[in-house]
Amino acid sequence: MSTRKLLGAVAATATAMALTACGSSGGQQTGSPSASATASSAASTLKTASTSLGTVVVDNAGRTVYVFDKDTKGTAKSACTGPCMAKWPPVPAGAAPKADGVSGTLGSITGNDGTKQLTLNGWPLYYFASDKDAGSVAGQGVQKVWWVVSPTGDKVTETAAPSSDQGGGY
Repeated sequence: MSTRKLLGAVAATATAMALTACGSSGGQQTGSPSASATASSAASTLKTASTSLGTVVVDNAGRTVYVFDKDTKGTAKSACTGPCMAKWPPVPAGAAPKADGVSGTLGSITGNDGTKQLTLNGWPLYYFASDKDAGSVAGQGVQKVWWVVSPTGDKVTETAAPSSDQGGGY
């Protein structure tokens, strides 16, 4: 086999391996649906749900959404990068985001993964990969920088009983 053909085969194999690795997101490792799996449907609608923290904003599938204190309101770029994105995947904006019972203003930015990330009142929104079930708020108060969101789009800083998974910082 010529060197050129060998290099081509190596490049094709490396590309296939990289694409396979990209398909296994941090959210899937926890048993939660990945952000990309919900991008086309559930994530494009925000609504409210009753949780241990009161009424908070969730997506159409009931997954709680969070804001990050290290972001800047109205920013065009998320402060959550690299390993942070595995624990805190962005909420995808979808084609035409809608709000049901949420009075804050919806928008979007281009997220660090290149997709449209949903914003509420100018704040980028995230999921917590360790939230196992609809209505789970395990990410609340993690490292005192991650917060659920009220129906008006304001962060909620009260905390519930400590979660057993507080290792999801950034």
